[in-house]
Amino acid sequence: MIDITFIGTGALMPLPDRALISVFLRHMGKSVLFDCGEGTQSAAKKAGVNLQGVDLIALTHYHGDHILGLPGLLQSLSCFGRTDPLYITGPKGLYEHLAPILALCTEILFEVRLIETPQDGLDLSALGFAQGAYLSAFSTNHRIESQGYVFTLKRKGKFLKEKADALNIPPMLRGKLFQGESIELDGRIVLPSDVMSPERKGIKVVYSGDTTCCDSLTENAKGADLFICEATFAEDEHADKAHQHGHMTYRMAAKTAKEANVKQLYLAHFSPRVTEPEAFIANAIEEFENTVIAEDGTSTTLYFENTE
Repeated sequence: MIDITFIGTGALMPLPDRALISVFLRHMGKSVLFDCGEGTQSAAKKAGVNLQGVDLIALTHYHGDHILGLPGLLQSLSCFGRTDPLYITGPKGLYEHLAPILALCTEILFEVRLIETPQDGLDLSALGFAQGAYLSAFSTNHRIESQGYVFTLKRKGKFLKEKADALNIPPMLRGKLFQGESIELDGRIVLPSDVMSPERKGIKVVYSGDTTCCDSLTENAKGADLFICEATFAEDEHADKAHQHGHMTYRMAAKTAKEANVKQLYLAHFSPRVTEPEAFIANAIEEFENTVIAEDGTSTTLYFENTE
């Protein structure tokens, strides 16, 4: 299963009851923090999220409302004794944009490892995540270099005991086949596919970052189990303004969700002028019924579709 918590849901400036955008994803004790706006630390405490063990911070772009929570967070992690490396990934320009932030963080006891997101994404198992956990990025349409993220958790096929029995495979070798290794038995090679069913449906989570409508967002969101999309402007009359500034309205986000055939849409990144985000939910539901207005502290859990 995958747990998602919205630490902050705001844009531009924090409000007394709304921190700036930050979303926490956790799977089997490993975690990714998407963006780190001002107020992330205090909002995380309110949401019951412990950031001390966060493994990877994935930044969508380098506007202040998405990164200015980093200096305080890094200092706090060190203060409370973190020694494990922390990975930070982001679009082109990561090193130059984070250099001033890291310069503010004196006497950090752990290593901060910066990785501009590779074109083919990150195999998160290299960072200690479960096999099949993968993070890829895609370009979005904002005012500066920006990207969204796709977190996928693949699911192996089912081990077919009857096929293993028919091939007379000893019990002590079956684990290797399940882990994807071929084995040699009585002068023949047995492949994992000989005893495994096809890969089963995994879980897909998409995080838009800041963007207006664009083909890359729709394409990468296709079939997502959970689509987290920015919705800076609530009202339809602000559609032109939203597009001009590289943002979306509720309806624009919902139309993207519908076109991408996602299962569930969560809206976040609300303008401080949107004082009651829930009041405008009809603008989204008219386009895509399965829409949720996220609040600071909102959480949800995703499961594999079946256990067979």
